[in-house]
Amino acid sequence: MLFHDTGYLKRKEDTEGTGAKYTPVHVGRSAVFAREFLGKQAYTEADIAAIQHMISCTGVNADLQGIPFQSELERILGFALATADLLGQMAADDYVEKLPILYLEFAEAARFTNIKVGRFAEYHSAEELMRQTPAFWETYVWPKLNHDFRKLYTFLNDPYPDGPNPYLQRIEKNLTRLRRRLTPDAVPR
Repeated sequence: MLFHDTGYLKRKEDTEGTGAKYTPVHVGRSAVFAREFLGKQAYTEADIAAIQHMISCTGVNADLQGIPFQSELERILGFALATADLLGQMAADDYVEKLPILYLEFAEAARFTNIKVGRFAEYHSAEELMRQTPAFWETYVWPKLNHDFRKLYTFLNDPYPDGPNPYLQRIEKNLTRLRRRLTPDAVPR
């Protein structure tokens, strides 16, 4: 799980830009890095493949049906990793403040790769990214958490199973702050 964002790391000889330029390919790079590192540590091929499959779950456009999981446990661990990745980012206390920086990262990735498709290439300004973030939650993240990742977030409910979920509460708080920031005179939802 510690390897899932290592694809943003630059190699010594890579002096241009930041690791953000690898946004559209960071999941694949992370899987390669995990293979290189763990192969030197004498991990088995099955263990390396399992880790790569889990990393693959974190891709925004991951084809979960196409990942050749070796077991149901491996699948659940991959879904748990992807759930934690989404919840952790969007529930962070500084999430709203980091959105303009995220836009700059996306813009760098679009310039570096010349890729003009994909979620990271859709935004033309930080404000546009911020305005579309609530829809990103409602139409992408929330359905993904509930359907693709089998509502694993409910294991974080306190108390389990029917108590409130502190991550979901913080995400709603962040979205409310974001809406207020974008429309200061509006009544919060």
